[in-house]
Amino acid sequence: MTVLSEIRADALSAKALPALLGGGIIGLLLLVFEISMAAFIFSGPLAPFLSQGIGMLVFGAFTVCLVSALASDYRGGIANHSVPPPMILGAIAAAMTLEGDALFMTMAAVVIVSALATAACCLLIGHLRIANLLRFVPYPVICGVIAGAGGGCVRAALSMMGLTADWGAAASLLEPALLWNWGPGVAYGFGLFLVAKRWNHLLALVTPVSFVLAAALFHAVLLLLDISGEEATAAGLLFAGMAGGGFWPPFQPGDLAHVDWVVVALQIPDMLALILITLLGAAIQLSSIELILATNQKLEWDREFKAIGRASVFAGLGGGLAGHPVFSFSALARRLGADTRLAGIVAALVVGSTLMMGDGILKLFPAPLLGGMLLYFGVSLLDEQLVQNCKRLPWTDFAVVVVIFAIIIIAGFPAGVGIGIAITTASFAFRLSRVDLIEAEFTARERQSNRSRSIADRAILLAEGHRVSAYRLRGYIFFGSAWSLSDQLMQALGDDSPKACILLDFSAVSGMDFSAVNSLCGFVRTAHEAGTRVVLSAAPAHCRDGMERNLPPDVHAGLSFEPDADRALERCEDIVIAARRAELSEQGSAGDTVLDSFAEDMESRLDRRIVFEDMAHELRDRLEVREYAVGEALVTMGAPSGGLQLLLMGRASVYDAAGVRLYQCGPGDAIDLRGAFSTRAAAVTALADEHCRTLTMTPSVRRWLEENRGELMLELYGYLLTAEADVDHPPGTPRAADH
Repeated sequence: MTVLSEIRADALSAKALPALLGGGIIGLLLLVFEISMAAFIFSGPLAPFLSQGIGMLVFGAFTVCLVSALASDYRGGIANHSVPPPMILGAIAAAMTLEGDALFMTMAAVVIVSALATAACCLLIGHLRIANLLRFVPYPVICGVIAGAGGGCVRAALSMMGLTADWGAAASLLEPALLWNWGPGVAYGFGLFLVAKRWNHLLALVTPVSFVLAAALFHAVLLLLDISGEEATAAGLLFAGMAGGGFWPPFQPGDLAHVDWVVVALQIPDMLALILITLLGAAIQLSSIELILATNQKLEWDREFKAIGRASVFAGLGGGLAGHPVFSFSALARRLGADTRLAGIVAALVVGSTLMMGDGILKLFPAPLLGGMLLYFGVSLLDEQLVQNCKRLPWTDFAVVVVIFAIIIIAGFPAGVGIGIAITTASFAFRLSRVDLIEAEFTARERQSNRSRSIADRAILLAEGHRVSAYRLRGYIFFGSAWSLSDQLMQALGDDSPKACILLDFSAVSGMDFSAVNSLCGFVRTAHEAGTRVVLSAAPAHCRDGMERNLPPDVHAGLSFEPDADRALERCEDIVIAARRAELSEQGSAGDTVLDSFAEDMESRLDRRIVFEDMAHELRDRLEVREYAVGEALVTMGAPSGGLQLLLMGRASVYDAAGVRLYQCGPGDAIDLRGAFSTRAAAVTALADEHCRTLTMTPSVRRWLEENRGELMLELYGYLLTAEADVDHPPGTPRAADH
């Protein structure tokens, strides 16, 4: 269904009335919000340009809300900018020393450039499909930035209402003239906050209704006190319009000649902070919508950022702020039953309709009430990020939030964001460096590979397996943790018993930087000097390349790289066995004592082999003899089973779907036991390691043997049931009978 057909269907359904009501309420809230933000940005020297400023922000809200309603994946999304960007723009405006048209047009240029740059970043993020990277922004940084925006809102609201930090003038605040400026606003702001805390579900209706009633009451009191509009405007109680001027257009193309581009360039650090905070805000809002509202829908973030980029382009070209879906407004739409694109469209039209009105409408918005609305926004953010997070976050993370908040209040957003990211990055690096990278440690005596070995080799591994130390590594190895890992490995080299091999398994390692590679190179050189072989399992490609470039050729030649831990452990076993055999050959008969403890085991194995060969001799006339060359498949996963195969000669390895060797079979072992009972698809793959010869028992032959050679079949079943006692298979490894 296309967007237009979806809107048409909703307009003709029961969703139409809730969309009109909900969209209208949200549109009024957006309008009050934009006028409040404009009154903050365009204050002081910019106060004469408040009408144009309102036009810029209202146009931005109109375009962002409309385009997002049409382009977003989430149907009930309501889009606008968040609180932090206007706070940054207010700080930029306060820092400018220009006057008149040059001041206004330079400020407008900052808004336009910031919006277009933000749009370009969003479009690039969506095109490169990297939007999910924004999910990894540290939570304390986000909370600190939002808290800083809340503090900026409170400070701006108090400034709008004539309250300053000058304690010497505190007594004058109770004078009637000043009390009229801040009293209604403070009462209204804190009243809204208390309503939100106590009856949050009613806030959607209380906010617009209370503002209208409070504004009407304010004007009624002015009328009763016989205070004219001109007197109220002069006292700062009402905003001044431009005698019939409109909100739109805020400026003409020719006015761009007044822009001081040098001043614009000086604001680049603050503009970069504004762009970053807008991107973070988009990520926060999308996460909240996805988690709470769109529970049955997976939002495609790359597509959402493309939609945000397109909406921000239109907003920027008209002088508005970049925007994104906002959770609070979207949740309000859903609460009002307006979970449809129609709600966003209606809200956008309500906001946009004011652009063509005369700015005399400003006199309907008392300045103290707009200050109170701004105060409500700020206090709500401070309560959420400082008061509530104090109970939820660990004290270390909460301390980061407080530090970022304080820095933003004192030094501004760029410093707060930069220092906050630096603190959290350093904290993360410190915590990660304390994580033990060694997940498991064992020797070749405690754990063996899946390769089938002779009794003599198993005896050697039992006696000499402690000379192989294996380490299964995990996590991300970087400069902060590589040193501690290298130190642990160096200690293994310094043990009393010399090591023949050290195995490092990287299969659970997510990545490593060059510092880690460099530290490992130092360990490998030390191991080479100590006569210890190093075997690496599943080492990343850049680790192998880095070692090749940074190790001397003779040291690198002594390294062994294996695809998995089983093959790496097999290589270590081969090294130990070869070294021990060389020692035994020099000692002559003195080495025979190594095999004494396995005499009983060897005798048991020989007895089993005799039993197997007797059965194979009797079954040979009825079973098919098959020959397999090296590398040929005895059994192929997914292919119909050809029957149970008894291995007469050679060795074969059995693999799972991932290509990991499960075990190795030798003479006397059974492959694909279930093949004797059905022709279903095989669950494993078996490949010949050597030239192999097997006897194959198909289901039809099995049935004939059970009917005519019952005693022989009982003997065969008994032999297969004792497969777990086969000494060729390490304890706990799967058997052919399991497959």
